[in-house]
Amino acid sequence: MAETFDHQFLYNQKSMKKSDIGVFGLGVMGRNLALNLEESGFRVSVYNRMEGGEKRILDEFIDEEAEGNDLIGCRNVEDFVESIKPPRSILLMVSAGKAVDAVIDQLKPHLETDDMIIDGGNSHFDDTRRRVEKLSAAGVHLVGMGVSGGEEGARFGPSLMPGGSEQAWRSIKPVMEAIAAKAEDGSPCCRWMGGDGAGHFVKMVHNGIEYGDMQIIAEASHLMRSVIEMTADEISQVFREWNSGKLNGYLTEITADIFSARDEDGEPLVEKILDAAGQKGTGRWTVIAALELGVPLPVITSAVYSRSFSAFKDLRVRISGMESGKSSAKTRERKSTLDELEQAMIAARLMNLAEGFFLIHSASEQYGWEIDPVSVAKTWRGGCIIRSALLEDVITTFEKHPDVVHLLQSPEYFGEIESFVGGLVSAVALAGRTDVPVPALSSALNQLYTLRSGELPANVIQAQRDYFGAHTYERTDRPRGDFFHTDWNE
Repeated sequence: MAETFDHQFLYNQKSMKKSDIGVFGLGVMGRNLALNLEESGFRVSVYNRMEGGEKRILDEFIDEEAEGNDLIGCRNVEDFVESIKPPRSILLMVSAGKAVDAVIDQLKPHLETDDMIIDGGNSHFDDTRRRVEKLSAAGVHLVGMGVSGGEEGARFGPSLMPGGSEQAWRSIKPVMEAIAAKAEDGSPCCRWMGGDGAGHFVKMVHNGIEYGDMQIIAEASHLMRSVIEMTADEISQVFREWNSGKLNGYLTEITADIFSARDEDGEPLVEKILDAAGQKGTGRWTVIAALELGVPLPVITSAVYSRSFSAFKDLRVRISGMESGKSSAKTRERKSTLDELEQAMIAARLMNLAEGFFLIHSASEQYGWEIDPVSVAKTWRGGCIIRSALLEDVITTFEKHPDVVHLLQSPEYFGEIESFVGGLVSAVALAGRTDVPVPALSSALNQLYTLRSGELPANVIQAQRDYFGAHTYERTDRPRGDFFHTDWNE
């Protein structure tokens, strides 16, 4: 097969037509995007760094997955760049961090003015901002593009969030729209986010919202299993029913599948999975960015911390052995409790979306990106992990009230959460009576209570700060901006 590859696919400058776009990096995502591009009508050059040994990932991809497709395999960087018609478009699908810088340095000597690099990995937005500035000085454009949807999305239609060089975006827009997922109205789930790091910032927040939604769903299933004492099949059926209503979405759908899956012995597989959740870092990045911008992010933060808590399995087991006995509480009729739990999930997930979009707005103001929240929400309607019916509420709100900076400023959005908050209160109370941890649900509730409170006890905190540190304070009976200090010892 290697000889067939050498003969048919190895780039030959004299005899081969140049490609429309190149894909550098043939991991699972890179492979699937390359096939998606080719099946969408584009000729694609592909390259992967040496894997080690005689056999390369490139050979395997061409021989086994891409046989018969219009792809150009290249064995070195020079041929890879040369095989793409100028101005060149090169999609990087490599691990975020130093690997991206190394690949850019490898490509840069072979690039020409107005060539463009599209970073499709989960790069940190600050790295993207730095790379945009560095490459623009050399006349090369960089597009930092968030890609969501996993393996299946990359293959059949991802959600794409490009940012960086707007000139480059105008050039590659037809290509990216062609491979992107399509919403129910047929529009591509791919829209321009804004300058330098905007695309990767929006993708980072997408992942943060994903953390929050997953935690909310997990907490609901915990209450079903531990308090309502439902079987895995019963939980699966409830999620299938919820998926036909307001909670319709990808995560609801796959949760129903998860609880119906069986191990080889016929037992529910989910119950045999260790309760220690991993994380790749984008959730933590979201929380750190929120802290640096001074934006409260309670639901997403609680979800990140919950994964961290889950990793301390041995510690939790030891501490759990010290309890005197779990609290118990009789639940009311099952249907009423499940109805309240459905309302709790709707309210909590609406709050999760609200805090995520508020973070995007705050970053857009800070960095001058001018991100359109409607475009963000429409980009997330298909292909991505957090696609759900709840995004329609976000789109409607921002289209009707384009000047709001927080979704809860909208009477309609606020009113919808208020209509479901009774279920959220009941779910959190039930968890408290039965010793079930629900950090995301309770964070959503407390965030709502905080935002709708005209007065908070922060005046006590400010008095304490002035007492021990002379940090001063403002007064309710004086203009804002006038600061005072008291000698509290007197």
